[in-house]
Amino acid sequence: MYVGAGLTVVAAVYPLIDRSVLADHIKAGYPAYGSGAIDSAVTAYLAILSTIGVLGLLGWLGTAWAARAGKRWARPLAAGLLAIAVCVAVAGLTVRDTSGDVGLAPLPGWLQVLPCVAGLAAVVLWRRTE
Repeated sequence: MYVGAGLTVVAAVYPLIDRSVLADHIKAGYPAYGSGAIDSAVTAYLAILSTIGVLGLLGWLGTAWAARAGKRWARPLAAGLLAIAVCVAVAGLTVRDTSGDVGLAPLPGWLQVLPCVAGLAAVVLWRRTE
């Protein structure tokens, strides 16, 4: 689960480090946008991706705590959080904006999938520790 938490941090931090990925994607979809409008759109995406990252990290840490504490609801929690994460990742990869292109740049979108892979492994390989 800690690998998934780490991947969640990577997915959340990468766009903050390399804002140009989002800016270039927005500029390609909306060539008439000025730098102010592009910066505003990038800031909005960064806020959304950061919020998703924080919520994802809290989910990973909460599930790890529940599993370590032997809570019976830990596995259903992990499965439910995985389902939510998959929906968010699929939305990031497929939702189109008014330009006709996907709204989220492909690289940050695919980075959202990485924690889902770790989540799938955690749910499938789950074993109760006693």
